[in-house]
Amino acid sequence: MATSEFVIYLGELSQNLKHGDATEHTHRPALKALLESIGKDIVATNEPTRILCGAPDFNITRSKVPLGHVETKDIGENLDLMERGKPPYGEQFGRYRDGLPNWILTDYLEFRWYVNGERRLTARLAELDGKGKVKAIPGGEEAVAELLGAFLQQKALTIGTAKDLAQRMAGMTRIIRDLIIKTFEHEVEKGFLHNWLAAFRETLIPDLDEKQFADMFAQTLAYGLFAARIHAPPKEEFTRKSAAYCIPKTNPFLRKLFSEIAGVDMPETIAWAVDDIVELLKHADMFSVLKDFGKGKGKEDPVVHFYETFLAAYDPKMRQLRGVFTTPEPAVGYIVRSIDYLLRTRFNRPKGLADENTLVLDPATGTATFLYFVMSLIYQRFARQKGAWDGYVEKHLLNRIFGFELLMAPYAIAHLKLGLLLQETGYTFGSDQRLGVYLTNTLEEAARKSEHLIANWISEEANAAAKIKRDDPIVVVLGNPPYSNFGQMNRGEWILRLLRDYKKDLNETKLNLDDDFIKFIRFAQWRIERSGEGIVGFITSNTYLDGLTHRRMRECLLTAFNEIYVLNLHGSS
Repeated sequence: MATSEFVIYLGELSQNLKHGDATEHTHRPALKALLESIGKDIVATNEPTRILCGAPDFNITRSKVPLGHVETKDIGENLDLMERGKPPYGEQFGRYRDGLPNWILTDYLEFRWYVNGERRLTARLAELDGKGKVKAIPGGEEAVAELLGAFLQQKALTIGTAKDLAQRMAGMTRIIRDLIIKTFEHEVEKGFLHNWLAAFRETLIPDLDEKQFADMFAQTLAYGLFAARIHAPPKEEFTRKSAAYCIPKTNPFLRKLFSEIAGVDMPETIAWAVDDIVELLKHADMFSVLKDFGKGKGKEDPVVHFYETFLAAYDPKMRQLRGVFTTPEPAVGYIVRSIDYLLRTRFNRPKGLADENTLVLDPATGTATFLYFVMSLIYQRFARQKGAWDGYVEKHLLNRIFGFELLMAPYAIAHLKLGLLLQETGYTFGSDQRLGVYLTNTLEEAARKSEHLIANWISEEANAAAKIKRDDPIVVVLGNPPYSNFGQMNRGEWILRLLRDYKKDLNETKLNLDDDFIKFIRFAQWRIERSGEGIVGFITSNTYLDGLTHRRMRECLLTAFNEIYVLNLHGSS
């Protein structure tokens, strides 16, 4: 970089300041020219609509390949305050530190370069004298030139562990979430994001608000890209547009969703941040990352552990609220083995869970830990006849093991997890096969109809689930339903009507029967009664065992089932 470029740059800053009304925005053309003079084919994009929605001020690319970002503050502003998250900056620095792998913070005179959350270099080009004029500092040009050159040469971080990847993805996803929230404020009512929000409200979650949608959509983008990267052909370039083709056909809904959102219609206000995740995944050592997803890792479920690590970095409060914690595997194994035993000894099904006519449903499947254990137990029965496994999976497994999930991120993880399990067993999916995990609201009677194209995709998914929910002879309902009462989210007319049986003839002024786990128990009872026989195996809160207002619920369960086993671990203590 020639000295003349700095002379021109400082000259323009001085000229701007002479007018007395210069702002941070006034100096951007000068900085853009300086940045683009650093090297060949460098483009510094300063897009006002992006900035309005919370993006960094400049996106730096070379021949359209993302290199990093630059965030500007007005001349003389205290950059230390931003680093410490003090007013008026709030959490902006934290989001950029955790989510941007390579970026610069500057007040046009001082430049601070950050890589993967750490400040690498600081260089000052000039300072303001007592009269408000820009004065060059000796050696400043060389120091800033070195910093900018290093910024451009910074290679994309190669991630080698699942934990590191989860944490980096979390920071980037948080930026996307916040960009979506801001984009809603400026987008027209029929815009890209408004259409998606309307689709989810019409068909899945009527009371979904913009912040909840932004969270769900951002996580879906992150996990959809992660799943696509795992299945991407090793010798082909991984891009946002190719992601839809890489998502397994076993998840048709996610493929359709990505074919829509990964294209040209995605708002530029968020597209740049999605491309940053693509770059992260492109340079991740997936062979090393996926080692953490293999067997022999102790008692932790590696896929769910990845999800937990991601959520802990992404939004620990949300993780606590939703109860997103690994279901203890000994408890899952105990329930699955117990169900298998009861099927063999009480239901005249010698093959237990491997019985070809025994339909299994997890109505709040989350990340599919229960279904994973069911499939693993069944696979163990084929240890001595692995040649029969492929035919069994195709004809007798995929068509009777089902899961329902309302939230997009765990839904995507569930597909990823079960797909990887079957892949590990040596099974290869046919072109028209899917996993039986559906995006649907278990506690709604049926899917809502819509004329909206996107909503129709969700309706197709939910309608397929509705047939299983309503008509198929489910014999086993198992899982770990949520305990919390999520306000209005699960208060549909159908499930509240079923709950009346648990409230009948109770005269208390306050009935503590609105927790979600009680609704799922009621659903499970209804489902088994429709089939005529079956087993419910749930991990639940123990609050219903001795609660005064739960006495009618206990009576209903004792009437409906001829045997009830309770192992009370006093989880509410």
